[in-house]
Amino acid sequence: MAEVATFAMSDQLLVVIDPVARMMDGESVRIAKDVLSAGAATKVCLPEDPDEFARALARRGSRRPVVVGDDRALTRTVTLLHRQRELAECVLSVVPVGGALSLARSLGVPTGAVAAARAVLEGVERRLDLLVDDSDGVVLGTLRIPPVRDPVVPEGADGEAAGAGAAGGPGAGAGAARPWLRTCQSLVRTLVPARPASAGSGSEPSRLRVEVDGATLVDLDQPVEAVSVTPGIAGVAAVEVRPVSVGAEASPLRAEGRTVTVSGAHFRYGADTAVSGPLRRRTWTVGEGGLRLVLPGGEREGARP
Repeated sequence: MAEVATFAMSDQLLVVIDPVARMMDGESVRIAKDVLSAGAATKVCLPEDPDEFARALARRGSRRPVVVGDDRALTRTVTLLHRQRELAECVLSVVPVGGALSLARSLGVPTGAVAAARAVLEGVERRLDLLVDDSDGVVLGTLRIPPVRDPVVPEGADGEAAGAGAAGGPGAGAGAARPWLRTCQSLVRTLVPARPASAGSGSEPSRLRVEVDGATLVDLDQPVEAVSVTPGIAGVAAVEVRPVSVGAEASPLRAEGRTVTVSGAHFRYGADTAVSGPLRRRTWTVGEGGLRLVLPGGEREGARP
């Protein structure tokens, strides 16, 4: 992770406020707006649905984008910028507001509205590694097989959110004509507790082949309890495979590499805010420094190294 630049108070900001954040915590949204407006020239956008969210981001011009929302808003923004091939050129800021904030916290973003807004104004750009898969999906945090929990937004094997409207694209379905309904549905998904994993979601041991930079870390003859892949530093990912224990506990298998391929029986994986699958093969490649994120200067408690 490299520290690149600090920001001047004269920077112009495009503040895009996710509708779920406005519904869940309007006070934190107001505080963030006040702090940002006091420190920089700001243009505030209040999109009502993912399509408007995408259009606001696309029309940012020279303004530095600031997303006010939860982890879903963050991953939606990064996915949009990646698929438009603009992620490498965009310095992104986030003010976490909403129910799911663990991803932002793991990246080093303060989760208090005042501290996060001040970091937007006074922080430094840092380049973080991410994972890009062979279906053009992006992973910012740790991906896990099997998923830790059921999906918040169902996804297909190609990594696309169900209905494609979650990314602001076509196929949004009936909710596209009623943005208030889609916002309420998103809020309900945020508030409903996750259901415990079932055998059908991959809670039973799997037989998978895990390859790291072309070398096999575990093969189909060894059932595994869990696999995790985490973007690290210097362009490599940390891979951990936990074999099924027979008698004494089996030691985890670990490796680091730039490319990770998982194949075998149909499996699902959880990453960031969604669950993908079932599928039989997926390859992830480390995008070194692929995310340009504004974070507080100095050491940050709980941040990814």
